[in-house]
Amino acid sequence: MRFTPQFLDELRARLSVSEVVGKRVKLKKAGREWKGLSPFQQEKTPSFYVNDQKGFYHDFSSGKHGDIINFVMETDGLPFAEAVERLANMAGLPLPAVTPHAAREEQRRRSLYDVMDLAAKFFAETLASRVGAKARGYLADRAISPATQLQFRLGYAPPDRFALKEHLGKLGVSVEDMVETGLLIGGDDIPVPYDRFKDRVMFPITDLRGRVIAFGGRALEKDVPAKYLNSPETPLFHKGDNLYNHQTARKATHDGAPLIVVEGYVDVIAMVTAGFAGSVAPLGTALTESQLALLWKMADEPILCFDGDRAGQKAAYRAADLALPFLSPGKSLRFALLPEGQDPDDLVRSGGRGAIEEVIGAARPLADMIWSRELEAGNFATPERRAALEARIRELTNGIRDEVVRRYYRDDFVERLQRTFAPDGGRGFGGRGNFRPGGGRPFQPRGGANRFGGQGFGGQGFVGGRRGAPGPAPLPSGPYQAASPQLAASPIMRGQRSAISRREALILQSLINHPWLLHEHLEEVAALELAHPEAHKLRAGIIAAFANDHHHSPDPGELAEKMRGDLEKGGFSQTLQRVENAITTQAVWAAREGAARDDVLATWHQLVALHRQWHSLLRELKDAELALGEDPSEANLAWLRDVKARIGEVDGTEALIEGFGELSGRLQKSM
Repeated sequence: MRFTPQFLDELRARLSVSEVVGKRVKLKKAGREWKGLSPFQQEKTPSFYVNDQKGFYHDFSSGKHGDIINFVMETDGLPFAEAVERLANMAGLPLPAVTPHAAREEQRRRSLYDVMDLAAKFFAETLASRVGAKARGYLADRAISPATQLQFRLGYAPPDRFALKEHLGKLGVSVEDMVETGLLIGGDDIPVPYDRFKDRVMFPITDLRGRVIAFGGRALEKDVPAKYLNSPETPLFHKGDNLYNHQTARKATHDGAPLIVVEGYVDVIAMVTAGFAGSVAPLGTALTESQLALLWKMADEPILCFDGDRAGQKAAYRAADLALPFLSPGKSLRFALLPEGQDPDDLVRSGGRGAIEEVIGAARPLADMIWSRELEAGNFATPERRAALEARIRELTNGIRDEVVRRYYRDDFVERLQRTFAPDGGRGFGGRGNFRPGGGRPFQPRGGANRFGGQGFGGQGFVGGRRGAPGPAPLPSGPYQAASPQLAASPIMRGQRSAISRREALILQSLINHPWLLHEHLEEVAALELAHPEAHKLRAGIIAAFANDHHHSPDPGELAEKMRGDLEKGGFSQTLQRVENAITTQAVWAAREGAARDDVLATWHQLVALHRQWHSLLRELKDAELALGEDPSEANLAWLRDVKARIGEVDGTEALIEGFGELSGRLQKSM
């Protein structure tokens, strides 16, 4: 909607600045002006001034300045048109219709919004009815509570192909309107229009005013062609111009919440339930330019959270390519990858808010993403290939439209190239020549990037104590730095970034349930290499609790109960829960309470042996990768393949832990 200068002047004349500002800020008269505490940042001494005669406010603490429209846009996070409409309602000023045709179109759209709202109510009522039992079961399995279902207005479309059509028809809605809103499928070749959504859990999609504009439907049967089905393009809905949960996320990000982009409806709901209210999702498509613009209106650096598999990595690369030309000072993206095989919904249910916070905290800048992608599959053993890398980097940076950002990206990538191919004792790359980006000084690759596999998403700038490629920021503290994408993707490195690994969880649970192990294995426990920071802390807590309690509680059962109580008092309740969540099978009998002593010892020795072997192989994997980078010989390649094969064998051997005690019958005898 367009507003003429005359209309805006009338609006400013009807509302004084102090009247509008006074609804958000406590003002005191100060001569001809008003003053108060800044609404934009915390302060103890008033530095915020309002001048009704001149029609503006000025905040000396933040430098913000403007009129009533600017103030509503800044404090409520609204776009210009909505801020004007809100102020017009406050002033009792009718909004202008630019032309009679525009007025008719607006009235038509309002009637279509009413149709969509009636449909949303029908789906919600059906979900709550006897017919919706199967859908309620699906939502319960996804840990979506009834309160959350109401919050997101979730519903259910029954299997009957005319259920919605008949319901809306009884309310006086025409078939034409149902087809136009995408609720029915119709056309010249379809004599009788029928419901688009059948036997699906329904997710209403709203606009920035909270009006339902479309639906997403999740099929409950496995043999349906489309697992998720969205409304088609309609006068109300253009999927590339909207985001799921946009209205709520805009308010949340304005209030300081991080803006997080996930892939689906259920992921958004899981994130919001876990406390991340600023979560949104595209609507069944890859991120679009319009959606990117919407994100940047809410936050300077939205975090794109993708699944940790290859498909998620490719989606992250596509988003990086999309954003690169549109970068501007202060406007960029960050990228967070989830543990492989888990989406946000899985991670929230297994690790809670803390697991998500770890993933978000490890988010990487866009420049790191581009750099990782370019090095990932590269082989830079010749000057020509290194020259091709430099040309590709130059081509990418040339696509950035903003001159200042483009210059900084060029400088950043030149520095990365220099550090990746840095001088080392005067030798060229592999002893075969030097690399001079842009004609600069010679470079030779050193640690950090895998010179044959490249530096993947989890690549590190430090490997084995040697400085390498600048690359992404280091992972959280732990005994290892990832030398390659393969090592970064290993369970132990994933554990460092997110959930405690299953093996470490079993070791810790064995100690918690059978603390008598510490009598004979205290030094062994203290020397174990643990990848996850929380595992380190919990082990220290277990040893401390054991030192305090074992003299007072000689009985094993009493000792375990006393130690668990001390750990909970010491603030380890959440970590204990995460250890429980990391153990996804009940077949590891000897780690549980009540297992026979001999079974516990047999399983403990198996666990520790596998754990040590795994860490030894990870160190050897790093050495093999570095050797192959220095000397791309057949012998070094064979070494690397052999290490990977032995890692696979360890993964298979680990399954033997399951069933210890069950086969011997000792567990049953002890319980």
